[in-house]
This record gives sequence, C-alpha cells and structure tokens, in this order.
Amino acid sequence: MIIPRVPVQHRRLLPDRRLSGPTPWVIAILMMLTLLAAAAGVGLARSANAIGSAIAGRVTVQIVTANPVTRAEQAAALRRAAAAQPFVRSARSVGQEELQETLGQWFGSAEDNDPVLQSLPLPALIDIDFVGEDRSSHMAQLRALVAAEAPGARIIPHAEWLGPVAQLIRSLAWIAGGLVLLMTLASAAVVIMTARAALATHFPTIEILHLIGATDRQITRLFQRRIAIDTAYGIALGSVVAAAILLLIGWQWTGITSGLAATASLGPAGWALLLALPLLAIALAALTARQTLLAALKKIL
Repeated sequence: MIIPRVPVQHRRLLPDRRLSGPTPWVIAILMMLTLLAAAAGVGLARSANAIGSAIAGRVTVQIVTANPVTRAEQAAALRRAAAAQPFVRSARSVGQEELQETLGQWFGSAEDNDPVLQSLPLPALIDIDFVGEDRSSHMAQLRALVAAEAPGARIIPHAEWLGPVAQLIRSLAWIAGGLVLLMTLASAAVVIMTARAALATHFPTIEILHLIGATDRQITRLFQRRIAIDTAYGIALGSVVAAAILLLIGWQWTGITSGLAATASLGPAGWALLLALPLLAIALAALTARQTLLAALKKIL
C-alpha cells in the first residue's frame, strides 16, 4: 500500500501538519519540472517522427533549363510521366506564383507583378511522393525517367536537408528524457534525506516504541505514511502548476498552423504518460521511503 493505514492513536506520535517543512515544496518544484520536461520530450519526439514520415518518401525535381518555354514543356511532360508510374503516389508542379510568393517573403515584397521577382529566372519544381518503402529502387527509376523527360534536371531528396533537423529534434527529445530521469533521481534523494532526517529527529520516540515492543515494520509504516502524505501534497501542487503551464502553452500553440512547430503535439499517449507520472512518483516516493526506513532502523538497537 502506498499510504499505509495507521491507527489514529499511533499517528499522534508524529506531528501531522500538511505542507510543513521544505520537503513538499522541493518535491512540488521537481514534479513541475519533471512534467514540463516530459511534455517537451514527448512533443519533440512526435515532431521528429512527423517530419521523418513526411520527408522519407518525398523528392523535388528541379528543372533549370534556360529557355522558359522548354522548361515549362519539360516540367509538364515529367509531371504527367511521373504521375503514371506505379511507384509514385503523387506528382505536383509548383506554380511560379507560389515560388514568387515564397521568395517575396525574403525579398521584402510579395506584391503581384513585382518587377524584381518577375525578373528572376525561377526553375520549374515538381514535388513527387513515392509509394512504399523501397526508396532506393524508386530513386533509380525516377532518375531514368528524369533523364528521358528532362535531361539536366536535378533530383533533391527532402531527407538530405530536413533529415538533420529531424535528428536534432530527436536529440533534444532524448535530452528531455534524460532530464526527467535526473529529476526523478533527485526526488528520490530528497525522500531519502527526509526519511533519515525524520528518524534522527524522532530518535527518542523510536527508542520508546522499541522498548514497548513495536517492530521495525510498525515504525516504518508510521513514518512512511507521514512521508508519503507530504510527498503526495508536493506532487499534487507541482502537477497543478505544470498543468496550468501546459494548458497555457497549448492555448497559444493553437495559433500555429504551419512550419515545424505545427508538428509538435502530445497526443493521447503523451497525455496518458503525463497523467501517470504523478501516480508513479507517489509510488516511487513511498517505496523509497520504506526501504530507507527499514535499512536505517536495522542499525538502531
């Protein structure tokens, strides 16, 4: 049992004030940071997986022929030929207006018929999504198709330039997981120090209990209950603060609909993990306190 049952008359041997001493507050801070780090790790991991899935089978063919008429003809022919292939899920031509709108954000002007943008020699781009997982075979077939329909065109796999970004996000997710582990160990260390401090503070009471026949397990249940309750109050407080912060961030995140940030979310499994962490923390604190108390009491004559 996480919080053992102790008779009322035995509870009076220890003061039963809630949130007394530094332990609940330290546990609350550690629990809040643990939940925030766990949420960040889950969100980053899901974002990395979403990016990896999106770019795994996508390439862009860039046709850079100088003649605009020839460039447009090659782009149309390549798009039709690629769309007819069984290994291609979809083939889409990127319009010149879309390219100009994207470049306008960098040039400081996205107006229609902008003379600077109109004068730029823009390539023809075709986005192609593969079917299945045999990417090497698909790439070889696509190269042959591009060589036949648009000689000189370049094939740019999205994984080449977005893959490092996904890898960086995964590394950050692992770092967040490491922080969760370190803060869990720190919480366990706080519980151990609290248990030892409680035994030292109430050493005369423990001696009297031993003299009247109380066993180590009975004394452990008494102290375990007090430490578990204090820890539970701290975990509950930290969880409430973390939940408020996550809800605030989630509310602000709803306005992001594009870019890499839009792929970050917790999902049902992430929320289930965050809900389970406080319960696991209470169980870990009670178990740590019990083992620490039993080990310490064995040394007391």
